[in-house]
Amino acid sequence: MSESTPETEIVTPAETPAGPVAFAAISSLYRYPVKGLTPERLEVVDLEAGKYFPGDRLYAIENGPSGFMPEAPAFQPKIKFLMLMRNERLAALNARFDDATHELVIMHEGTEAVRGRLDTEAGRVAIEAFFQRYSRYELRGAPKVLEAPPQFRFVDTTDGYVSLINLASCAALGEIIGAPVDPLRFRANLYLDGMEPWEEFDLVGHTIEVGNHVRLKVTKRIFRCAATNVDPSTARRDMDVPGTLMRTFGHTDCGIFAEIEQGGLIAQGDEVRLRL
Repeated sequence: MSESTPETEIVTPAETPAGPVAFAAISSLYRYPVKGLTPERLEVVDLEAGKYFPGDRLYAIENGPSGFMPEAPAFQPKIKFLMLMRNERLAALNARFDDATHELVIMHEGTEAVRGRLDTEAGRVAIEAFFQRYSRYELRGAPKVLEAPPQFRFVDTTDGYVSLINLASCAALGEIIGAPVDPLRFRANLYLDGMEPWEEFDLVGHTIEVGNHVRLKVTKRIFRCAATNVDPSTARRDMDVPGTLMRTFGHTDCGIFAEIEQGGLIAQGDEVRLRL
């Protein structure tokens, strides 16, 4: 009797899962309601396609006449406003903005210095009077509170819709400098964890997914100025971040900008994926 021949088992290679590849997660989210003033940490943000980061750079303090016209808003160089690159004392202030009331409260050395509703003339005058005193040696003219019209923000570049920082790059930069670099020096909206140092530059030109629905198109690297030299906690100009980047890498870039292709909710801890 002949032995039966066992059936040959057909083995197929494991299929590679299709879809976006996870490579990072959101460590924290921040907005900056008034240009140059205190960052505000957020837990959840609702992004809209084609829009700016919510609540970000809604107001600026004009440092003398800037030529800004609300009826025809156009990008203005940061030098025309109070900002950390030239006015590091701003970092010594603790400002909080309330969306519902439009009230800005500024604390200095643990004491309330001023408060005012930025949607009223009296409130704006109170804030302007404070900066007339506080920044008197740095003013090029009377300070004035400016409000961004719809579809405009007081960002440093026309591409500044959403800014992202790789925490690993901050850590690597700190190793070069020889001291920890606070990521808030870079005043970004999204801080990402889980990447290799400087990996963010490889994302330029790619689309990333955040959370369940949001898609961001990464557009460019961010050029850094002397504002990053200011410690956001002490208001001291204690590092040379752009100089260190230039001497080490031949450029002054750190972080990336992105446009919102598809909106939705994002939150701290959300996964970030590369769309293939």
